[in-house]
Amino acid sequence: MFSHITLGSSDIDRSRAFYEPVMAALGIGQPFQLDGGLAFGDLAGQKLFIGTPFNQGAPHPGNGPHAAFLAADRAAVDAFHAAALANGGSDEGRPGLRPHYHANYYGAYVRDPDGNKLQAVCHRKYDDTAA
Repeated sequence: MFSHITLGSSDIDRSRAFYEPVMAALGIGQPFQLDGGLAFGDLAGQKLFIGTPFNQGAPHPGNGPHAAFLAADRAAVDAFHAAALANGGSDEGRPGLRPHYHANYYGAYVRDPDGNKLQAVCHRKYDDTAA
């Protein structure tokens, strides 16, 4: 559905220390190195970029927007949340079912060190590999 998402960072080294383990918890790698920033995702597919805003101003996270990443299973959602908290992130919603979305919706919400809101979500039954 999307090509890429770009989130602002005020400190790339701090962002690297946060995002590398958090994205690894979801099995999302870095397809290439980016001068002054970070890139995660697939080389020819969807990506997440982290970098200094183009206007060189301070990044400003929103109060509604967030980036949500698909997780292969509920354990990956749990690992995402734990990695975020262990690497400078803050909790915005512990891992768990959110049945008001649908019966199998299992997600967790965090904020990165710059305040960007992130989510990992699994839409599968706990013991099922089909959506």
